[in-house]
Amino acid sequence: MPVLEEIYAFTKNPAYEEDPNKEFNYRFRYVVILTALGIIFSIGLSLFAGLLEFAFGLELGKHATDNLFEKYSAVGIFFFVVILAPLFEELFFRGPIFWFKDSKYFKVIFYLIAILFGYIHISNFEISTMVLILSPLLVAPQISIGILLGMIRVKFGLLWSMAMHAFYNLILTTPLILMKLLDIPIE
Repeated sequence: MPVLEEIYAFTKNPAYEEDPNKEFNYRFRYVVILTALGIIFSIGLSLFAGLLEFAFGLELGKHATDNLFEKYSAVGIFFFVVILAPLFEELFFRGPIFWFKDSKYFKVIFYLIAILFGYIHISNFEISTMVLILSPLLVAPQISIGILLGMIRVKFGLLWSMAMHAFYNLILTTPLILMKLLDIPIE
């Protein structure tokens, strides 16, 4: 079954079913494909939010990324974003999924965790009435990647979701880290 069909089938009815194929190359390739799709979803949703912000003259304030890049070195940013955040966020959000694997409420718990994961990222914005109103759109990229990370967690295990999260963050932050290293202003 092609990956998009698998994602669709899983999101329609999430279930705790481990993938029997333990081959590293298969799992690695699958994670790369899901990461690429997650980035495409995230960029698309972020561009849509940016378009709305521009079209309606919305002011959403400073993003936490701006503060991160102003205060920390490229190495510090890499360590926080690519190592620490995936480790702790996956332990906290995807780790407990295992406890509900046999529950009749697995589907509800799975989506609740994905939504909580997305909404914890609202803290990346300066909280205002407009940010709260637009919050479903603003955190949609994190909710979508949270669903994909949950899918990997269920299929391959927690270490694979940590690896995918780190890979995802690495890809999204590498251009910004390079700009920081080259002393190019981020604006």
